[in-house]
Amino acid sequence: MTQQPNEAIPASDVVEDDTKEPFQLPVSASDTSDDVEANSSEEQCDTQCTTPGEKGGENSNSNAGHASEKSSAIVQDQPESTPEGPPDGGTAAWLTVVGGFCSMFVSFGWTNCMGIFIDYYQTHQLSDMSTSSITWVTSLMTFMMFFGGPFVGILFDNFGPRYIILAGTILHVLGIMMTSISTEYYQFLLAQGICSPIGTSALFHASINSISTWFRRRRALALGIATAGASLGGVILPIMLTRLFHLLNFGWAMRICGFLILFLLVITNFTMTSRLVHTRKQYHLRDFVRPLRELPFILTTAGTFCFFWGMFLPFSFIPSQAQRHGMSNTMASYLIPVLNAASIPGRIIPPYLADVFGRFNLMILTTLASGILVLALWLPSTGNAPAIVFSALYGFTSGTVVSLAPALVAQISEIREIGVRSGTYFCIVSFAALTGTPIAGALLPDPLGGSYTKLFIFCAVVMFSGAGFYCAAKGRIGGWRGWWGMRV
Repeated sequence: MTQQPNEAIPASDVVEDDTKEPFQLPVSASDTSDDVEANSSEEQCDTQCTTPGEKGGENSNSNAGHASEKSSAIVQDQPESTPEGPPDGGTAAWLTVVGGFCSMFVSFGWTNCMGIFIDYYQTHQLSDMSTSSITWVTSLMTFMMFFGGPFVGILFDNFGPRYIILAGTILHVLGIMMTSISTEYYQFLLAQGICSPIGTSALFHASINSISTWFRRRRALALGIATAGASLGGVILPIMLTRLFHLLNFGWAMRICGFLILFLLVITNFTMTSRLVHTRKQYHLRDFVRPLRELPFILTTAGTFCFFWGMFLPFSFIPSQAQRHGMSNTMASYLIPVLNAASIPGRIIPPYLADVFGRFNLMILTTLASGILVLALWLPSTGNAPAIVFSALYGFTSGTVVSLAPALVAQISEIREIGVRSGTYFCIVSFAALTGTPIAGALLPDPLGGSYTKLFIFCAVVMFSGAGFYCAAKGRIGGWRGWWGMRV
C-alpha cells in the first residue's frame, strides 16, 4: 500500500521500522495525491506491461503508455537527484545544530535563570509582593516559550525558520532591554513575562523543528547537543547576572546580558536552516486536534505534562531552601549553575544511549530517578553538601528529560507534520510550566521560614505520574509482551 505524503505514520510503524520516512528531498508540504497515484500506476505498469527497452507500439497497450507519460512528467517535475530521508550529518545539518545550540543558550538557558530572578525580586523591586505573585513572572517565561508551539509550527511548516528566528531575536532582546528599565510589577509581567518569552518561543521551536528535519537515527543525539546550549546558558547567565547585580546594578546587568544574547543570535540567524522545501499551506484547528486522537501521542504528552509540572521547582526554590538551612547567599546563588552544569552531560550522553536502547526506555528511567532524588536527597536536605549533591544529580536527570522530550514526539510523528504535532505537544505542556511554580509558591507561604515538605511531595508525585504515563505509552506503541526488553 502506498503511503500518502501528508498522512501521519502510525506510531507502531515508527517503532517497528524507523527507516521508513515517506519523503524525499526537496519536499513540498503541499504535495498532491496525483503524484502518489502516478507512482502507483508506474508500479502496476512494471508488473503488467512490457519492458521499457521495447519500441513504442510493440507489445504495449494504452495503459502502459499512459503510465509511462505520467511517470515522465513526474521525473521532469522533480530534481535529478533526491536523497531519501534525513542525511544524519553533513555541513548544513551540523551548522543547524550549532545554531540550535546558540538559540537554546539564549532561550531555554535564560529561562533556567528563574531562580536567580525570584531570589532577587523578593529583596529588591518586588519585595512588597508575595512569593506566589512573583513566581507568575518567571512562570510566564516558561509558559509563553512552550505555548507558542502551534503558532510557530504553522509558520515553520509554511515559511521555514529564517523569518521566525529573526522575529524571535528582535522580541527577545527587546523584552530584556525593557525589563532593564522596569520598576513596577505590571512592567515586569509585560517585558519579562510576555515580550521576551514570545521571542524565546520562536527561537526554541524553530530550532527543534529545523534540527529534526536533518536527523533520524541520530536525532536524539543532535537534539541533545543543541539543548546542551540551554545548560551552558544556565551555568553562565546566572553567575553573570549575580556578579553584575553586585558590581553594577540591575539595569546594566540586564543590558549586558541582552548584548551577549544578541551576538549569539546573529550566529543562529546565519546557520539555522531546514532540510525541507516549505510552501504555503492552509491549516485548520483540526490539524492540531488530530494528534489527540492517537493514544500514544496522548500518553506521551500526559507524561511530559506531569513531569514538567514539577521539573522547574528545584530551579525556582533550591536557592531559598538552601538559605533556609544556613547556606550563604553567595553559595546558594551558585546552586543553579551547578544544576545546569550537570545537565550538560545529561543532555548528551543519555540521548546517545537512547538512540541505541530506546528513547522511551531512557525517559522512563530518568523520570523515575528524578522523583527518587527529590524524596531521597532534597526532602531530607538540611546542609550544604546534600543541596550541592542534589543539584548535580538532578541537573543530570532533568537535562536528559528536556533533550528527549522533543525526540519522543518526533518518533511518533510523520516528519512533514513535525511543526504542527510538536506545537500541539508543547502547547499542552506549557500549562504545566505555567501552573507548577505558582502551585508550589502557594504550598510555601514563607520561603525563608516555612516548611518545604508539601512542595517536595507535590514535586515527586507528579514526576512519578509522568513515568507511569511513559510506561503506558511504551506498552501501547510496542505491545505489552516482552515489555521489559523492548527497545522503544
